[in-house]
Amino acid sequence: MVYDGIVLSLLIGWFRGGSLKGLAHMKLRGGWLFPLLLALQFVIFFLQEKVAWIAKMSNVIFLLVYITGLVFLWLNRHQPGLPVIFAGVLLNFIVMAANGGRMPVSVEAAQFLGREYIEALKAGLYAKHQAITSDTLLPFLGDIIPLSPPYPRQQVISIGDVVMNVGAFLFIQHLMLSSPRHGKGNAGEEKVTASVNQ
Repeated sequence: MVYDGIVLSLLIGWFRGGSLKGLAHMKLRGGWLFPLLLALQFVIFFLQEKVAWIAKMSNVIFLLVYITGLVFLWLNRHQPGLPVIFAGVLLNFIVMAANGGRMPVSVEAAQFLGREYIEALKAGLYAKHQAITSDTLLPFLGDIIPLSPPYPRQQVISIGDVVMNVGAFLFIQHLMLSSPRHGKGNAGEEKVTASVNQ
C-alpha cells in the first residue's frame, strides 16, 4: 500500500511543478537501512516456503525489521512527513507484536481476493499475515480496510498503512517542491543577488 502512496505522491509532485532532483538531495541518517530492510522483507517472502527455519522464525524477523525501521524513522524525525510515517509503522508494529509477529487480516474484508488466498490465510501459510479470530488482540489495527475496483490494485490494508501513506505523501512533496522544475528558486536567488550588487 505504501508503494501506491509513493507513486501517487510522485505524480502529484510532478504536476505541482516539483522535480525528481529533489529526491537526490535527500539526506537521511542511516539511509542505507531502508533499502536493506526492504530487501530483507522480499527475501523472507520468497524463501519462507523453501527454507524451514525462515518460515519458523519469520514472525520474529519481521518484528526486528519493524523495530529497526522505527529506530531509523526516529533518527530522522526532523524531516517533514517522517513523524507521520513513524506513527503508521508504530501502529502496525503494535498489532503485530500483540499477535505473535503476524499482521491480523479480516477474512470478511479479504473475500474479494479469492478462495485460495482465504484458505492460505486461515492455514497460516503467509509469513506476515494471519486471519483475525476471536483470539486476535487489537483487531481494529489489523488489515480491515478493503480496496477493490475502481482502485487499481485489490488489497486489504490497515489504519497504520493509511497513516504511513499520508506521511510518505508529505515527505515526497517536500522533497520534490524543494527543487522546482521551472527554476523558481534560482530566479529568486538571481533577484536577490542583483539587489545586493546594486
